[in-house]
Amino acid sequence: MKIHSIEAGNFKLDGGAMFGVVPKSLWTRTNPADSNNMIDMAARCLLIENRDRLTLLDTGMGKKQSEKFFGYYYMDHKYDLDSSLKEKGFSRDDITDVFLTHLHFDHCGGVIQKSSKGDFYEPAFAKAEIHTNSSHWKWATEPNAREKASFLKENINPIEESGQLKFISQNSSYEKQNEMDFDILFVDGHTEKMMIPHIHIDGKTFVYMADLLPTAGHIPLPYVMGYDTRPLLTLGEKEKFLNEAATKGYYLILEHDPYNEIITVKHTEKGVRLDKTFTFKDLL
Repeated sequence: MKIHSIEAGNFKLDGGAMFGVVPKSLWTRTNPADSNNMIDMAARCLLIENRDRLTLLDTGMGKKQSEKFFGYYYMDHKYDLDSSLKEKGFSRDDITDVFLTHLHFDHCGGVIQKSSKGDFYEPAFAKAEIHTNSSHWKWATEPNAREKASFLKENINPIEESGQLKFISQNSSYEKQNEMDFDILFVDGHTEKMMIPHIHIDGKTFVYMADLLPTAGHIPLPYVMGYDTRPLLTLGEKEKFLNEAATKGYYLILEHDPYNEIITVKHTEKGVRLDKTFTFKDLL
């Protein structure tokens, strides 16, 4: 098994929203803001190469939205899925599976594209099964008012219409027996049943953090995003996971951190804190 970093395009989000109740004077130490209070964000997807299976984890925002839409997020198209896949020797048609940690637009937008004539939406990965879970699907297709702007119909409805939609089995909060090539932790603080993949390679466990830990700057427990639907639940989920990660030496792959690709954490007298940082080239 091999894993590759796939960059889908950097963007910016409001720093205050990204750090919730934490004062700007604290979070800017790790995540500096520009004059508009926006901080840099990555869309670091993950590609798992395992025998005849090629699985893409998350897809970034994609390209189908309007210039006005992308303008809100200062989208940088220096990186995109096609160029990143090509750099690794692959194309969209090689992808057998697309696994979506959750259906917020910055994680799933690239799974759907406009047709060549621009008159309808279609899957961007024509030969792939597209995986989510039934609980999160219901949450996203019947959205609450708080999250409605993050669950875009043009990203979600065409998945079902394509016939490529597959639901991951879910029998517990930590699912070791499923149809994917990795274990899955289900968490509910950020959104209902977000999925956190645990990938085991050569005795190491790599965890794709999605929005449970968007950047290294979010390690301290109170540093919870304003976007989270259940922030107090996130606190508990983070604490449990980070303690386990520090004890077991997990390698944490950060989806949204533009500065740190992979980190480890350690126990300290102040709680779990950053230990070491790595690039994909260092480890994989």
